[in-house]
Amino acid sequence: MSKYSALFEDEDDVFLGSPVSKLMDIIFNANNDVVRFDLENFIKRRAALELILEEKIGENYSEIVEAMIIEQREIVESKTKSLSIELMGEIVSKSE
Repeated sequence: MSKYSALFEDEDDVFLGSPVSKLMDIIFNANNDVVRFDLENFIKRRAALELILEEKIGENYSEIVEAMIIEQREIVESKTKSLSIELMGEIVSKSE
């Protein structure tokens, strides 16, 4: 169970929308320098993870990723929410 799972129990009351939609609100309204910094770090992490996948699985890793998104939709959605909340926290904590 994710460290953020309690937040998902009644997400409409807590966030007044999904974590992804709230992340978009924060990205467009927070300090531009903070958002740029955190998005750049997020993209670097994704790049590193893609390089690891290429190394371990091969260049067709994207097909495996797409299949996982379809086959394990709930798990992927939960992780998407967790990552959105994590990125929101990073941006908000630096914007205060």
